[in-house]
Amino acid sequence: MEAILVDCVQKSLRHFMHSNAIFISQRLCAQFPSETNLQLLAGCYLQSNQAYCAYHILKGSQMAQSRYLFAISCFHMDLLTEAEAALCPSINDPSAEVPNGAAGHYLLGLIYRCTDRRKSAIKYFKQALSMDPLMWAAYEELCILGAAEEATVVFGEAAAFCIQNQYLNCSTSPNDHMSPEDRNEAAPRSCIPEEGSPRQLKQMQGLKDIAAYHHGTSILGGATCQPINSGSSNMSFYNTPSPMAAQLSSVAPPPLCRNVMPNFQNLTTLSVDCSPKSTVNSPIQAPRRKCVGEGKSRKISGTLFPDSGPRRSSRLSSSENVNANANSTFVSGNGTNKGSSKLNHVAFHSMATRKGQSWANENIDEGIRTDVLDYSLNDTSTNSYSSPVVEAKTYEQEAATFQIGRQVTSRSKLITGASEILTLLRVLGEGYRLACLYRSQDALDTYLKLPQKHYKTGWVLSQVGKAYFELVDYLEADCAFSLARQITPYSLEGMDIHSTVLYHLKEDMKLSYLAQELISTDRLAPQSWCAMGNCYSLQKDHETALKSFQRAVQLNPRFAYAHTLCGHEYVALEDFENGIKCYQSALMVDSRHYKAWYGLGMLYLRQEKLDLSEHHFRMAFQINPRSSVILSYLGTALHALKRSWEALAIMEKAILADKKNPLPMYQKASILISLEKFDEALDVLEELKECAPRESSVYALMGNIYRKRNMHERAMFHYGVALDLKPSATDAAAIKAAVEKLHIPDEFEDDL
Repeated sequence: MEAILVDCVQKSLRHFMHSNAIFISQRLCAQFPSETNLQLLAGCYLQSNQAYCAYHILKGSQMAQSRYLFAISCFHMDLLTEAEAALCPSINDPSAEVPNGAAGHYLLGLIYRCTDRRKSAIKYFKQALSMDPLMWAAYEELCILGAAEEATVVFGEAAAFCIQNQYLNCSTSPNDHMSPEDRNEAAPRSCIPEEGSPRQLKQMQGLKDIAAYHHGTSILGGATCQPINSGSSNMSFYNTPSPMAAQLSSVAPPPLCRNVMPNFQNLTTLSVDCSPKSTVNSPIQAPRRKCVGEGKSRKISGTLFPDSGPRRSSRLSSSENVNANANSTFVSGNGTNKGSSKLNHVAFHSMATRKGQSWANENIDEGIRTDVLDYSLNDTSTNSYSSPVVEAKTYEQEAATFQIGRQVTSRSKLITGASEILTLLRVLGEGYRLACLYRSQDALDTYLKLPQKHYKTGWVLSQVGKAYFELVDYLEADCAFSLARQITPYSLEGMDIHSTVLYHLKEDMKLSYLAQELISTDRLAPQSWCAMGNCYSLQKDHETALKSFQRAVQLNPRFAYAHTLCGHEYVALEDFENGIKCYQSALMVDSRHYKAWYGLGMLYLRQEKLDLSEHHFRMAFQINPRSSVILSYLGTALHALKRSWEALAIMEKAILADKKNPLPMYQKASILISLEKFDEALDVLEELKECAPRESSVYALMGNIYRKRNMHERAMFHYGVALDLKPSATDAAAIKAAVEKLHIPDEFEDDL
């Protein structure tokens, strides 16, 4: 009865019938009360986005898998202290480990990051990657923290070896007793990494939820339940996306092999014989194999070459018969014939070499058969020659098949596949790492190395759009985001940044359309409300924009960009106190969110708190040293602090960082005017006129220079051009005031 109920729950989960799975699980726990069955019930609640139910069910449980599920529940409920206590090994039990291996370490890393313990977070993310090189979410977190190693190192040879071990150390025999339908749905036994423990086997349900929650997606957007295991676990979870699942911005990597057991056997009993018939790094001590030749078979076992050398019971046959024997077959322990002509050839050649004999020079009587003799199993003497046992073992490894998911593959294909996956991850990982270090052009160049089938995907194009956004190339960013939207219209990845791009381009119609589309796609995603807020902000409706951004924060308090956008709107409403609080909240979520540091710098500059302004601009500059905008305002703050020569050097760097940005050139001209270097300032402004011919402030500044040099006619001409370009009301008033002062001597200007 218990097995039937468990199977019914599994089928319900596979078919996304969560209410049915919960009901049957409740019957299961009532009839067979055990912690393992409670894990199944808690998993059902987690998949149906009812973390609070799983929390109460598992509270106080001690099994490793129960602790992991309980930690997932706590994380979703923002009970981070309890989640940490559930995952951390007990002080009284030094042998205890973080449950669920790589998944548990990843979750613990997230908890440390959320509680602002950066070093511990980095430590556990790295451990998660070392256990499972395909855990992209952990590498992504390291990139965001600015602590990721180069992708060529992380996804290199060690990662390939780890993946191969994880698969080659799994049970590889298919479940022949299952029906065809069940066999297709069943997965291989759990992989046990060589350096791990049976409790460090797999990932599970909460990873997709956690990653989505942490990177700005609604935690209610669906879950990926992956296999669960512990010492007594007997169940498996399946992917259970909701209508919003496809829109998650961050997805945890798939499990290496799914943890479905025939007849729901206990994992601890299965892990005893989980080693494969042939493993990469097992000792060279193969089982006995038979060499069949001319009606007689003799054993080859142990080390091939004992100290005394191989015994020969007859003279050698002719070269033709030798070749015939070389084409004989080995019979494996299960009776399966393995062709091994190469193996016999190596065996004969090696035996002759050990006895100092030459096969080519020895007299061979025709018709006399060569016998392959027994060798000592216990003889472990070393030699420099290749062993036919090793050759046989290698051949058998190559011929062995492995069931991965629903596919059966060979060892060579497994190795090739792992290499191809890691090659792809090296490019994606390096591109993402460079983007997180704000080396945007290098990131773009790296993404171009991807095959077209991967480059033209929603995620990659969104990353390309973000890189162009950081380069202040809004037109290219819009193109990349628009193409990503066409390819994956259901995905919200990067759409918050896309809405900001349209805001800067002043594309009010496109922005309004995007916001409405995102809201209709997923009303519970913070990206949707960020787009809506940007739409209202472009229309100067700052109060409504603020409400939209606050809704995004409410949906995901750990969405740093939404906090920053709230701060921008408070500043626009001149509510500086709340603006500071919003920027600080963003930094509590992500200390490397340079936009919040920049926002605080602008706020303090506006309040003329120049020392604070310089500090925050420098913090933003340390995170993103390639931003021409940050450098420009840092130079402005230094100039206001009367450190003009230092400010001038910063402006030079800003101009080099982005030659298309007119702001640092304008600020450089202003600094040169304050230093009374009028000719140099005019040269800069003439160059700037070529870049921004319709910028009224450029002509107004040139008018000021000519006024200071008492060239009133030229000053009047430039003031007139500035007014014709329809500047803002504030700028227009300043220009008119300057015109009125043209014929007033400088010594009387201060009295007016």
